[in-house]
Amino acid sequence: MSKGVRLKSELPGWPQYDDAEREGLIRALEQGQWWRIGGGEVDAFEAEFAAAHGSPHALAVTNGTHALELALEVLGVGAGSEVIVPAFTFISSSQAAQRLGAVAVPVDVDPGTYCVDPAAVEAAIGPRTAAIMPVHMAGQMCDMDALGKLSADSGVPLVQDAAHAQGARWRGQRVGELGSVAAFSFQNGKLMTAGEGGAVLFPDADGYEKGFVRHSCGRPRTDRGYFHRTSGSNFRLNEFSASVLRAQLARLDGQIDTREARWPVLSKLLAEIPGVVPQALDARGDRNPHYMAMFRVPGITEERRARVVDTLIERGLPAFVGFRAVYRTDAFWEVAAPELTVDELARRCPHSEALTRDCVWLHHRTLLGSEEQMHEIAAVVADVLAGA
Repeated sequence: MSKGVRLKSELPGWPQYDDAEREGLIRALEQGQWWRIGGGEVDAFEAEFAAAHGSPHALAVTNGTHALELALEVLGVGAGSEVIVPAFTFISSSQAAQRLGAVAVPVDVDPGTYCVDPAAVEAAIGPRTAAIMPVHMAGQMCDMDALGKLSADSGVPLVQDAAHAQGARWRGQRVGELGSVAAFSFQNGKLMTAGEGGAVLFPDADGYEKGFVRHSCGRPRTDRGYFHRTSGSNFRLNEFSASVLRAQLARLDGQIDTREARWPVLSKLLAEIPGVVPQALDARGDRNPHYMAMFRVPGITEERRARVVDTLIERGLPAFVGFRAVYRTDAFWEVAAPELTVDELARRCPHSEALTRDCVWLHHRTLLGSEEQMHEIAAVVADVLAGA
């Protein structure tokens, strides 16, 4: 165990739960139907999640990756088409397109917010572009003004990857009020969780109905004769997970309030550490759930950053290295990759290249700690970087 400055008290744990989750699980158990066809928990969760995010329709699914894949499929994305994705994101963003046979086209991100650069998106739009996928990195919403205009002018639909953005707002508008499809994740580390799970918001009933049929093996809700209308898969969420998510959703706003209060404190303290640059905020994103407390250490090597993260973990912080640019993974090149080399993509994405080397993030439970703990966290980061 490394010596040096450590946290004086443990940070809040994650996931968080109480009797609301217990009661929900018992409620799901005792209703006698444990899948969504015949049960009531998934339907209730969809209605509550849609209302919380300002959308007319929500479809609960098995996980966030499937949410993205289903959203793209409903929009007609498939072989022969392209989907523009940020180069700096979790691999699911690109794989959701590639699993449908579409080519994922990585573009660069803003070096401050880590969100996709609208100018890079515009430059990448071509005759085969079927969708643009902005990723609301760590809860900071992308420039939805610029991206919305690009979508309207080009006719290419947006698919918001909102895996980090439950409860987020852009200029007072919730994710579901922005007029485009949005996909969410409820994986174990996310802002609300049932271990796994996901959801898709649809701005129209037609999209929701297409999504429902495809997420249920191509089978309409009322079918009794196995008349499968379309291709599809089984992306249905179960009743137990939905009951837990209903409880998680009920406490989301309070947790966001806490993180919104803590990030300005921690960000200011991190910025005072030599060599540390916290993630920038776009003030138009006026409700940020802060899925991650992210910062950069420009000039650090990947090897040194890995040692820093290991030491932060030893000192009591839930720390992680930043995402690797999607094109710097073997998975990206397995199927439906662009006709460009890694070096060519790297030249197009200098900011994503730098983030691959120098970004560090702390799990959002750090921001559920006390204000005093924000000072302790900054002291640990400063001590570890000084001694690395």
